[in-house]
Amino acid sequence: MTKFKRILLKLSGESLAGEKGYGIDENHLTEYAQQIKEIHDMGVQIGIVIGGGNIFRGLSGTAKGFDRVKGDQMGMCATVINSLGLSSALGAIGVPTRVLTAIRMEPIGEFYNKWKAIRHLENKEVVILAAGTGNPYFTTDTGSSLRGLEIEADVMLKGTRVDGVYTADPEKDPTATKFDDISYDEMLERNLKVMDLSAIVMCRDNNLPIYVFNMDKPGNLKRVIEGENIGTYVHR
Repeated sequence: MTKFKRILLKLSGESLAGEKGYGIDENHLTEYAQQIKEIHDMGVQIGIVIGGGNIFRGLSGTAKGFDRVKGDQMGMCATVINSLGLSSALGAIGVPTRVLTAIRMEPIGEFYNKWKAIRHLENKEVVILAAGTGNPYFTTDTGSSLRGLEIEADVMLKGTRVDGVYTADPEKDPTATKFDDISYDEMLERNLKVMDLSAIVMCRDNNLPIYVFNMDKPGNLKRVIEGENIGTYVHR
């Protein structure tokens, strides 16, 4: 039995770098692909958004003199590279995929629209949604919220290297304590930097729950789908 039938999985670009710290770690990419295959084999419909921070971060580029719009456009292209990498890794283990891009770049990917994405999901293809929203000044967190709502996902799963939402950054504060569940409003009031504020507000206003969990532990994605409480559930 699965707790969720259709999900939007948000992965950070940095997570794909693995131990290398930059670019794409092939072993880490393969581990992610295997976890996604596990839930695909269970019949879950899967949309995925990946960041591009392992290759280029537009905001960081701005601090070094890049034009913000061009920097964000470079970041969008970085997400496409990561999306193609994940698509290739999934294809290598027999999982059918589609890469849909928010900016036109056929034949690299199909131009995104909601109905096309849902049709591919219903055809049991993993749909990888690249290039953010296609606009500067929006992060892939906000892009994930938007795409999750558009594809009518049951939940947004935010796969990180931390096993949930804490009172502070557990990698910096050893006294930080974990929430099993938390409301959108409390997360905003506490200014917990799990996602961009705009992404949290969009989920709150449209009632899209968020589940934050550690994606770096093999098998965890399947545990979440089966309803095991291993992360933090963000809801009203």
